[in-house]
Amino acid sequence: MALKFGADVSTAQTDYGTVLLDQRAGEYWELNPTGTLVVKTLMAGGDEADAVAALVEEFDIDLDQASRDVDTLVRQLRTSGLAE
Repeated sequence: MALKFGADVSTAQTDYGTVLLDQRAGEYWELNPTGTLVVKTLMAGGDEADAVAALVEEFDIDLDQASRDVDTLVRQLRTSGLAE
């Protein structure tokens, strides 16, 4: 399922990944390069399987670990209210 940030979430690319600002709570989240790749894939319309495949292709990570990482990140972003 594609990912979309809420209207109160600002993003900025850095040399180390992506920073998210939750303007409602005044809290920052920092995504490392793997998290950034997952978010970019999902925001471009890809699904979680596409994000897993992107991680496996780009980084030295096995399929099971990539799947767990994608699931965890997506769940955290949605649970925190940052993403829909």
